[in-house]
Amino acid sequence: MNTPKVASQKRTSKKKSSRKPKVVEHPLSSESLFSSREIGWLNFNRRVLAEAEDVRNPLLERVKFLSISGSNLDEFFMKRVGGLKRHVAYGISPRSADGKTPLAQLQEIRQVVNPMLLDQANCFKKLLKPALEKEGIHLVNWKDLSDKEIETIKKYYIRNVFPVLTPLSVDPGHPFPFISNLSISLGVTLKHPHSEDKLFARVKIPKVLPQWIPVEGTPGNLRFVSLLELIKENLDDLFPAMQVLNVMPFRLTRNADSDQDQEDAEDLLEAIEEELRQRRFAEVVRLEHGPHPDPWMLKFLMDELELNEEDIYELPGLLDYTDLSTISDLNIAKLKFEPYLPVVPLAFAEEGTGIFNAIKMNDHLIHNPYESFAASVEKFIRIASEDPKVLAIKMTLYRTGDNSPFIKAMIRAAEQGKQVVCLVELKARFDEERNIYWATELENAGVHVVYGVVGLKTHAKTALVVRQEQEGLKCYCHIGTGNYNVATSRFYTDLGLLTANEEITSDVVEFFHYLTGRSLKTSYNNLLVAPVNMFTRFKAMIEREAEHAKAGRPAHIMAKFNNFEENDIAVALYAASQKGVDIDMVVRGFCCLRPGVTGMSEKIRVVSIIGRFLEHSRLFYFRNGAKDPIDGEFYLGSADWMYRNLHARVEAIVPILDRSLKEKCYELLSLCMKEQRQSWQMNSDGSYSRKGSQDVGIHQTLMQMAKAKATLHEEAHHQGDHD
Repeated sequence: MNTPKVASQKRTSKKKSSRKPKVVEHPLSSESLFSSREIGWLNFNRRVLAEAEDVRNPLLERVKFLSISGSNLDEFFMKRVGGLKRHVAYGISPRSADGKTPLAQLQEIRQVVNPMLLDQANCFKKLLKPALEKEGIHLVNWKDLSDKEIETIKKYYIRNVFPVLTPLSVDPGHPFPFISNLSISLGVTLKHPHSEDKLFARVKIPKVLPQWIPVEGTPGNLRFVSLLELIKENLDDLFPAMQVLNVMPFRLTRNADSDQDQEDAEDLLEAIEEELRQRRFAEVVRLEHGPHPDPWMLKFLMDELELNEEDIYELPGLLDYTDLSTISDLNIAKLKFEPYLPVVPLAFAEEGTGIFNAIKMNDHLIHNPYESFAASVEKFIRIASEDPKVLAIKMTLYRTGDNSPFIKAMIRAAEQGKQVVCLVELKARFDEERNIYWATELENAGVHVVYGVVGLKTHAKTALVVRQEQEGLKCYCHIGTGNYNVATSRFYTDLGLLTANEEITSDVVEFFHYLTGRSLKTSYNNLLVAPVNMFTRFKAMIEREAEHAKAGRPAHIMAKFNNFEENDIAVALYAASQKGVDIDMVVRGFCCLRPGVTGMSEKIRVVSIIGRFLEHSRLFYFRNGAKDPIDGEFYLGSADWMYRNLHARVEAIVPILDRSLKEKCYELLSLCMKEQRQSWQMNSDGSYSRKGSQDVGIHQTLMQMAKAKATLHEEAHHQGDHD
C-alpha cells in the first residue's frame, strides 16, 4: 500500500451553516481517510447473501446466491486470510490503508465472519428450507426417512458410495493423512474392543458423487438426503467390529496466497507448475466443524494441523453451501429467472467476412450479456481464423474456460499458416492449471505463446486482427472489460469495443509489441496502458475536472468498476469533491474510499449493484467542461481503480470516440446511479443501505431495452429492404 505519513487529523465543527462547508485538511495517514479493504469485501459478500434472503428473487436463484456467498467466503480465506496469516507468521507488519496491522485485521475479520455464518445458517434453515418444502422440495434428515426410503437409499449406498470411500486411520503404522483443500471429512473417534485407547480415523466425503441424493418420492414431492449424512449413518460398514465413539464432520481451507518468486520469465511455466503442486500442501488457514464437536478429536486435529483457536469456526448450518448446486440446478422453470437470449447485433447478423465491413464502417459497443458475445466477439475471431485475407491474429487470454472456441480458432488459424500470437497469463489465480494446459496445446499447434511482461500479470482484454485488403493492410481490434470466456459472458456484465479506427488500432499494434517484445514505449496517443501511463492519465483527468469546477465550468466524474483501493486516486477524488466536482461511482465489491464525509467527500456517492448478473464492466466518464454531457470523455477497459491494476499489472483502457456509443455509455451510467431495486448506497462509515424497493431492477430493464432496440432495428431494416 502507498499510504503516506502526515500529522494527526483536525476536528471540524458540527455547527450547521448555509455557507459552503469548510474544507478540512485531512492528513494522508489518517485512518479516517480510508475504510478497511477486508471488511469492505465481507460487506460485499453480505450483500450477496441478502439476495438469497430476498423473497423477490425466484426461489432456486436464492439457493444459488447462498451457494455463491459460501464460495466467496472460501476464496476470501484462501487468498486474503491466507496472506495475512503469512505476514503474521513471517513477522511482517505492514499496516493497511486504515492503519491496522495484519493481526488486527485478522481479529476484525473473525468478528465480522461469525455473524455472517449465523446469517447463512438462518437463511438456509429458516427461509430457504421452508420455502422449498412449500414447493415440494424436501431436504430431509435421516430420521425423517421412512423404512422403505431407508431400504432404497441403503441399496444406493452399497452400490454407488461404499466402493468409493477410503477410511484412513491414524496409528503408529498409519501417519496422519493429507486432507485436501475445501474437502469435507467425517472425523471418527474409534476404540478397539480390547483397548481403552482412542483412535482417529478420517472418511473423505467424495466430491465425485452428488452431494444431495434423491430419495424415491411421489410426483411433485422431491426428497433429498445429504451424502454426508448417508455416509455418517452407515459408518459401521466401514469399521466392522470397532466401536464408534464419536463422529464430527469438518472441513479444511488451505492458503492459496503464493510466496513463490516468479520474476524469472524463462522459468515461469515451471515455477507455476511447482506452485500448484505446493498449493495442495499449503498451510491450513481455517478448520470448520459442525455443532457439538468431540473435544478430544478437535484437539487432536488442532495439534496435527498446528492450528489455534482463532483458526476454528463452529458452523451452525451446512459445512459447504456450494453443495446446494444439486438443488439450485433443478429444472423447475417457475422457480428460476426467466431465460434470456442475448440479442444479436444487427450489423453482425450475417455470416462471413461482412463482419469486417461492419466494423470498418462504424465502431461497435457490445454490452454482454444483453447483446450476444458469441455473435460478435467470438464471431470476430472465428471469421478471422478462417478468412484467407487475414495475415495475423494476436490475443491476450486471462481466463478462457474449458473447450474455448477462441483456443480452437487460434489453433485453426496457425494451422492455416497465419501469424498467431497468444499471451497466456499463467498467474491467473485458480486458473493456472487450465492455462498451462491451453498454453501447451497452442504451442503444439504452432501458435507463438508468450507469458507476458516480467514481474507483471497481464490482465488486459485485447485482440488484434491484421487483414490484407485492396488498399493495403487494415487492422481491426477488440478491447473489452471481461475475459474471452463464452461461459461467463452469459452472466457477467461486460463491455467491449470493436473498431477499425486507426487512432485506436495503431496504439493496439504498439501495445502488442510491448507485450511480446522488449518495447520500452512510454506514450500512447489514445490508449491508457498500465503500468505505463494509466495512473498518471487518470489522476490528471481527475485534477482537470477539479479545475473545471473551480472555474465554474461543468464538472462531473462517473466511474463503474469492481473494487477500489488506490490511495492517490482516492485523495485526488477527495480534492475534486472539495472543489465542487460531482462524483458518482458504481463499485460492486469493496471500496476503501469513504463517501459523504463532511468537508472531505460530500460530493462523492458510491453505490453497489448486486443481482442476476455479476457487474463486471469497467467504464469511466469525465465531463471535461463540456456543455453537453455526451461531449465528455468516456473510457472502457480491464482495470479497476486498484493499486495492483494501475501499478502492478498490464492493463488496457480505450477511449470511446463515436458519439452514438458515448450516448449508450452515458445512458448506462445514468441508469446505474438511478437504480432503486438492486443497488446499495455506501455510507461514510463503510456500511451499506438499500437504496430502494422497486420491483424491476436494472438487469431486467436493460434486457427489456436490448430486446426493444433489436426489434426496432430489425423493423427498420426490413422497412429499408421493402422500400
